[in-house]
Amino acid sequence: MIKRRADVAIIGAGPAGIAAAIKAKLLGLETVLIENRDILGGIPLQCIHPGFGIHYFKEDLTGCEFIQRLIDRMYSVGVDLILNAYVHSIEFNSYIEKRVNVITPNGVYKIDTKTIIYATGARERHLFELNIFGDRPDGVYTAGEAQTLMDLYGILPGENIVIIGSGDVGLIMARRFALEGANVKAVIEIMPYPGGLIRNIVQCLRDFNIPLYLSHTVTDIIGSKRVESVKVAKVDENLRPIKSTEFEIPCDTIVIAAGLIPNIELLEKIGVAMDPKTRGPIVNEFLETSIPGIFVAGNALVINDLVDYAAEQGEIAAEGAKIYIENSGIPTKSWIKMTLGRNIRFVVPHYISGERDVILYARVQKPENNVYLSIANLKIKMYSVRPAEMVRIKIPAKTITENHYVTVPVEVIPT
Repeated sequence: MIKRRADVAIIGAGPAGIAAAIKAKLLGLETVLIENRDILGGIPLQCIHPGFGIHYFKEDLTGCEFIQRLIDRMYSVGVDLILNAYVHSIEFNSYIEKRVNVITPNGVYKIDTKTIIYATGARERHLFELNIFGDRPDGVYTAGEAQTLMDLYGILPGENIVIIGSGDVGLIMARRFALEGANVKAVIEIMPYPGGLIRNIVQCLRDFNIPLYLSHTVTDIIGSKRVESVKVAKVDENLRPIKSTEFEIPCDTIVIAAGLIPNIELLEKIGVAMDPKTRGPIVNEFLETSIPGIFVAGNALVINDLVDYAAEQGEIAAEGAKIYIENSGIPTKSWIKMTLGRNIRFVVPHYISGERDVILYARVQKPENNVYLSIANLKIKMYSVRPAEMVRIKIPAKTITENHYVTVPVEVIPT
């Protein structure tokens, strides 16, 4: 058994975890970064496409370039690493003392730490969560699996592809398949609007003449050993298939791009309060969970459109850890609850103090044009809002001073 002590233990070495480790080290905290693989970086390692770092580095980078810059920064500040590490459990016995139990090939670590930053990312929804019936042949992949096969191992999973769901990774993979000579037959989306960013709809589908079927779903997978075809039907306003609209698309490969779910199993085990809207933890403005001293960042908190936001959240969590250690808790007069107004599906953080500048992340329930966000006396005009695009706004300190809940609505601008 190996015993270690730290000010902050960070679980997960993707963008959020590495950014948190860099910030924590620069703030003077004794930092240990724990990763379950033998390599740092998380998902951006397999992202050879651009679109990363526009906000964080002020440059348009590929995923590989983005994460390498973070890794280089991390090595330059001297963060302690534990790789090939499986976090078995988290314990907390007092307000300031916590323990992370880690299993590695070199032995079992018991890391006593004052704070924890949980940055384990998210998992993909798989076929069994989509209520799709039919055969279970070879040729069914999640978008992340397909991306790994192509971008890391140079393997083309199939030649005739149907993509279920219009999440960003699926859209990007549609373009990759087309560039590699595969035939993307269709992208099937059950909602009446796309699930990915508009720029990906344009650059990945329209530019390559790939059909997008909105308000459609796959009802059946057909195939004995390998996928042979799928049955597709239009859905009604309750998202139920309309039998009379059913048609069949021949294909040999199905890619599931139905979104991500925060990976929060360890937090659930220790009783952290969860938000059913985000499926991640309920947090305050420093991204501290309902258990004092345990913070969360990145896709483990909320599914982000941009890696820049995940890295930003890692830094916010590190700042929260620093304040927590200095004050044996986060000092504030009282927490103000953020509640959901018109057309807002969720907002993170869930509680703010009104004493500091705070960054809010929100998503809407349905697309709208010519609207504004209204928070207390602050009104922010937005030309369009879409469920697939995170709304990120910075609220100045003292904008909200009332010690009760604050509603975040989206309201239509009068013409």
